[in-house]
Amino acid sequence: MRVLVTGGAGFIGGHVVDRLTARGDDVVVLDSLAAHEKKPALPDSVELIVGDLRDEQAVRRAVEGVDAVCHQAARVGLGVDFDDVAAYVADNDGGTANLLRALWRRSFSGRLVVASSMVVYGEGRYRCREHGDVRAEPRRAPDLDAGRFEPRCPRCGADLAWASVPEDAPLDPRNVYAATKVHTEHLSFLYGRESGAAVCALRYHNVYGPRMPRDTPYAGVASIFRSALEAGAAPRVFEDGGQTRDFVHVGDVARANLLALDREWTGACNIASGEPHTVGDMARTLAAAFSEQHGPVVTGEYRLGDVRHVVASPDLAAEKLDFRAETGFAEGMTAFARDPLR
Repeated sequence: MRVLVTGGAGFIGGHVVDRLTARGDDVVVLDSLAAHEKKPALPDSVELIVGDLRDEQAVRRAVEGVDAVCHQAARVGLGVDFDDVAAYVADNDGGTANLLRALWRRSFSGRLVVASSMVVYGEGRYRCREHGDVRAEPRRAPDLDAGRFEPRCPRCGADLAWASVPEDAPLDPRNVYAATKVHTEHLSFLYGRESGAAVCALRYHNVYGPRMPRDTPYAGVASIFRSALEAGAAPRVFEDGGQTRDFVHVGDVARANLLALDREWTGACNIASGEPHTVGDMARTLAAAFSEQHGPVVTGEYRLGDVRHVVASPDLAAEKLDFRAETGFAEGMTAFARDPLR
């Protein structure tokens, strides 16, 4: 099978490429290499096309003759502030549109696997003891300034308890990156309906592991904490450290992509470990594995566009893709303390 991997020189894309080539697939990588200080090492068999998704000539060349597409390229993370909006929309919405148009013009109706994210849900699923399932309202700066981080019931004001989020939960993007991921899903599923292509969107939860980008405004929290520890500083944990997430190893995420490429199921599913932990748990586990002298510091800082609790239900991925995470939290974080970063 000839597979195009957009962003195939990046963090998750690179691990997908390694697994595809290891099993004998013919792989084409389209990557701008803008995030790399030097040309990354790819398997010798890979055809690398250096170009941006907004470069129509590069995209047309990349889609020629492919049987399947694994679309990983994106501008990720929350960014710095809303001033990043144009760059996110150009890269994620515009880049996806260019890719889909190129596929349309060559009448592609093969398998399309798209990298999405848990951020499409906004805040996760919540329950009030008195009123049952309720939607958490957008966070307000006065509450966060006062240290009131837990979402409250919009009807009675009581603190809410989180529950796992299924794929049919309402989409409620609460930052620019999240909005572009929702649009990427919508465009891709629309392409599938128009072309007959089988489209699968993988909603990644908090991915970590070897070759993760180092500390930048766009990096994941695990990378930011790891970079602080390497510099001899304590990880700075925002809010009170009680934010709940699902940390899933990049090896599991790459395997999920291959499972999705090999099936004809169409839809969106969570890619998660099924083992929720708080951000504080993660910081303490990573610090202990790295060096006990650098314990985390809880700062009370916050980002208004962040969310409090997002924990996935892994059931649909298990049913439709036969995907179950294999790397446990303690094992993965202990290894991540020494994993090479990009």
